[in-house]
Amino acid sequence: MRRAGIISPPFLSYAIVCKRNLSKRMRQLELFQDSQEEEERREVGAIDLNPLFERLAKSKFRSSFYLNAKDKAYIQEKGWEKIEQGTRETIARRLAPADIANDGKQTPMRHGIFPPFIAQHATGCCCRGCLEKWHGIPKGRSLTMKEQLYITRVIMEWLRRQWE
Repeated sequence: MRRAGIISPPFLSYAIVCKRNLSKRMRQLELFQDSQEEEERREVGAIDLNPLFERLAKSKFRSSFYLNAKDKAYIQEKGWEKIEQGTRETIARRLAPADIANDGKQTPMRHGIFPPFIAQHATGCCCRGCLEKWHGIPKGRSLTMKEQLYITRVIMEWLRRQWE
């Protein structure tokens, strides 16, 4: 029975049960997504990046990029984990959407801002056009989680190689 502004106990208990079930389903979905992402990480981790880096080395433009002292100091200050997290966020925000209004111009090329920006240019991960040309990832659709993980891995690998 419902009175003005009062929820009847049977409806309230039904709402609580629904909320619990929803919370349980959401936790199950999160666990599934975490395990799915972990599986995709393993698959991406197994990809041999050496052929890509050999191709990039043959490009006069791509091979002209390097980390300078400011970039290395930035990495030293922030740490590799923070750099990777920032890279993932940048990829998700700037490259993952299907349509990017300023595609081809969204990645700064200056040193000392954020070293993964330099790495994006060096690895052909700076815009959707370069992703299509260098990595075979087509434009006009959103990037999958696996593709985002792959791009992050490529960028992080370039940074680590430059660090040495």
